[in-house]
Amino acid sequence: MPNKPKKTALYDYHIANSNNVVDFSGFYLPVFYSGIIDEHRAVRKKAALFDVSHMGQLIISGKESEKFVQTVTTNDVSKLNFGQAQYSAICNELGGLIDDVIVYKRKSDYMIVVNASGIEKKYKWLKSASTKSVQIENRSNELSMIAIQGPLSRKIIQANTSVDISKLKFYNFIESIDFLGFTILLSRTGYTGELGFEIYCSNEAASYIWNSILEEYKSTGVKPAGLGSRDTLRLEMGYLLYGNDMNIKTNPFNAGLGWITNLNKGFFIGRDEIILNRKTIDTVLIYFVMIEKGIPRSGCDIIMKDESVGYVTSGTISPSLNRGIGIGYIKADYIGKDKLISIRIRGRNKKGELVKAPFYKRGSLNS
Repeated sequence: MPNKPKKTALYDYHIANSNNVVDFSGFYLPVFYSGIIDEHRAVRKKAALFDVSHMGQLIISGKESEKFVQTVTTNDVSKLNFGQAQYSAICNELGGLIDDVIVYKRKSDYMIVVNASGIEKKYKWLKSASTKSVQIENRSNELSMIAIQGPLSRKIIQANTSVDISKLKFYNFIESIDFLGFTILLSRTGYTGELGFEIYCSNEAASYIWNSILEEYKSTGVKPAGLGSRDTLRLEMGYLLYGNDMNIKTNPFNAGLGWITNLNKGFFIGRDEIILNRKTIDTVLIYFVMIEKGIPRSGCDIIMKDESVGYVTSGTISPSLNRGIGIGYIKADYIGKDKLISIRIRGRNKKGELVKAPFYKRGSLNS
């Protein structure tokens, strides 16, 4: 019998305010509240709150913690200073992507934030690769995560803490600060392409923080947002979603993640196979926009010169651009041959064009 989905600390709010709460990666989460497009635009123009408590937090400590994190992730953690975070990935011995992660270098340990699906399995895998000099804790059930994303996010955060966050850079964070009377970790990270922050707090603090921000800033256009707009926002930026755009059979270089795969840092799990497979990559990740009207969806064939050369992994109508956009894979031999493609949508070929990400370039991310 399958396990019931878990409830985040904000479950009661979701049930009371959304008619679209679903099982997402083993957690009850809302698809939307007021509407996907409405919430999408709130993030682009004002700000919105997301419950991302389904993400997992694994704490790595001990005298060999850096060496261990270096061994199990693809990026180079030796480049991190305290208070910095790093986008990275974890691979198996065959070079397949177990997950894409964010590594936080804290004062006394490392925190690896993993995707919701199979948190316990990833925890056990890391434990199996560890030594006696390394301690690994799964803190996922003890912590909540709230993402506040959008141009107003910095102003909202600053109004509720005495710590100056004006110079906090992208992928940097501050530990143990007081926010609305609770101790939190504040990270300038997100998945939307806008200026934004992620709040790591206790489960007890989550509802108070969530409700306080929404009540205080409702008049300025700040809204709660769900999975639907999270997906359209990340797609407009060309951000990948594990389970859709990559999986255990994907090599980092197939997925365009060579930039977080440091082959020169020395040994890490999967390195040898990644180097070997890199020479024989037969499919590569691509981005495309629709020229003709149509909504590309996962599984649609990608056609080039009347031949099926690949498939779509993520697609949608971009609320910001008002046209179809998507991510997919095509045969490596076809890269550079032509920018024009077709997407087979409901049995009909609709014209599209290969482009570079991001699709949306007017975000407040760097403000």
